[in-house]
Amino acid sequence: MKGKLYLIPTTLGDSGLDSVIPKNIQELIPTIKHFIVENIRTARRYLKLVDRNIDIDELSFYELNKHSSPDAISGYLKAIKDHDIGIISEAGCPGVADPGADVVKLAHERNIRIIPLVGPSSILLSLMASGFNGQSFAFNGYIPIKDGERVKKIKQLENRSANENQTQIFIEAPYRNMKLLEDLSKECSAGTKICVAVDITLETEFIKTLPAKQWKNEMPELHKRPTIFLLHKDK
Repeated sequence: MKGKLYLIPTTLGDSGLDSVIPKNIQELIPTIKHFIVENIRTARRYLKLVDRNIDIDELSFYELNKHSSPDAISGYLKAIKDHDIGIISEAGCPGVADPGADVVKLAHERNIRIIPLVGPSSILLSLMASGFNGQSFAFNGYIPIKDGERVKKIKQLENRSANENQTQIFIEAPYRNMKLLEDLSKECSAGTKICVAVDITLETEFIKTLPAKQWKNEMPELHKRPTIFLLHKDK
């Protein structure tokens, strides 16, 4: 294969580009003409932010989301015979809690060279700032919505953290953040630590770790703000 597959990081919000995306990556992006993206509109906006002189009309975009079929994904890599391809997520690093992983898997099977580029990951940045175990951790994705299933999952994560000394990381739809923090403060043991990491890398960034019960009296405004939740319980 002539082309390479670049995993291109994006900002986590309206943060300054230079503060989170290295200059060498900003210089590389305009050289790529084919992109596999989660959302074409936001990808185009991001590319213009990187270099306003980019001619968007000469670029090829292939949309990748939960509705993309295996056949479609396979077709997205055809151009790599002659061209480099970049994968762009909606936010942060492609392939991490992101449908780009399906493309990367296929690229490995086709012996395509894969190049991950440096950029912000809300999962790793929140772990770094939590004060929790950074040698054993698990990202669990979304917490169940139904109350009974949610409480059961919280208890499972709490027990696993205590038994394995493992940091548990999870997320919720932004408009349900407040409900999740309320449930964590109510259902977790008093000594279980909860870290809430909000708007990471933005001017409004807020990161704090407190015992579960203490969050009841220090509830921040999380509604519709990108938030990572982390849990750790000592045995």
